Amino acid sequence: MVKCGIDRIGEFGALFRGKRLGMVTSVSGVTLDLRPGYVKFHEVYPLVCLFGPEHGMYGKDGAGEDVDDVARDSATGLPVYSLYGGEEGRHIAPERLETLDAVVYDIQDLGTRFYTFISTLLYVMEDCAAAGRELIVLDRPAPLDGVTVEGGLLEPEYRSFVGAYPLCIRYGLTAGELACMVNAEQKLGCRLTVVPCTGWERTRLFSETGNLWMMPSMGIPHFSTALVYPGTCLFEGTNVSEGRGTACPFEMIGAPFVDGAALAGTMNREGLPGVIFTAACFTPYASKHKGEPCEGVLLHVSDAHAFRSVRTGVTLLYRIREMWPRQFRWKPRDGKPRRFISLLAGCGAFEDEPPAPEALLTVIHTLLALVIILYPVLVIQKEHPQPFFFFAHPRHCDTLLQNVQIM
Repeated sequence: MVKCGIDRIGEFGALFRGKRLGMVTSVSGVTLDLRPGYVKFHEVYPLVCLFGPEHGMYGKDGAGEDVDDVARDSATGLPVYSLYGGEEGRHIAPERLETLDAVVYDIQDLGTRFYTFISTLLYVMEDCAAAGRELIVLDRPAPLDGVTVEGGLLEPEYRSFVGAYPLCIRYGLTAGELACMVNAEQKLGCRLTVVPCTGWERTRLFSETGNLWMMPSMGIPHFSTALVYPGTCLFEGTNVSEGRGTACPFEMIGAPFVDGAALAGTMNREGLPGVIFTAACFTPYASKHKGEPCEGVLLHVSDAHAFRSVRTGVTLLYRIREMWPRQFRWKPRDGKPRRFISLLAGCGAFEDEPPAPEALLTVIHTLLALVIILYPVLVIQKEHPQPFFFFAHPRHCDTLLQNVQIM
């Protein structure tokens, strides 16, 4: 088994004793025996307060939902402050930091750029650096191993809370390693200490550590979900269900317009390493296509080390788009400057996406209508010059319409 930072706090008493401590944690921050890590920590080194990331400290809030503060944690009696309370509420308030000497971070990361726990970590680093406070990271294994990297680097103009730093989608670092890298590269000046985990080898996946998986949020119930997530999360930027509202989020992909058997056959012919696709039928009880019968595919990872989640997810996305071009859609901008798919991808590859076929047909029909109206005007203008605002006689339009068929 791997001993995480939380399991080694007894070895680092000098780091914690006599300090006013706050802790950033979530339901995934557990000990080897699955006790809440913050409870164990508080028993040894009293905490002043707790902070929770997206999904809340207890993991019960939905993706993207603002999380409220909690007056008192039932296990410790400590106040819990949200770090996911809207755009203005994702930093530790300066007045809170004034009551602390150091902030402790203990969350099991997913090793994926757009899973926002690392965004919270980077924001907290900035806050601690600005306030002159110490940050202590209780490290945990990189769940998708520490050697495999996938996906392009985030382009700076596509930074957001789902991409807070120029990383690959799957970046192969522990939270502690990432914090050290960012602190050095950005010259933040954060007083950073990492309590490393022991017994972890970089080539190991989480499933090979001997540790038990604790879901970090409702959307990532199993390690098999975390394994496919870097690729299939891209479907959050489309009108295709990523499996939320089913027993297999991110492992089951589909929509009401998809033919599951046809898609499974197409994907298996791709010969992607370490994965097999089977046809799937499902009806989401929440999220996209709620209550609608859908078809799609279920991903079965047959070789976790050979499997490449980003390559698989991108291939699946483009095959669905090719097979059902009239129904496939990117998630609308809703007045925002960037498509959500572009924020996930970390680049502008989808910003200039051509309009959907129906939109093109609308343009064509409009142009044909203009031709029908203007052609008689031009003919008559040539034969009988008139002021520019002259309109064709209805008789001319009727004659022309008899010879034009709008598709």
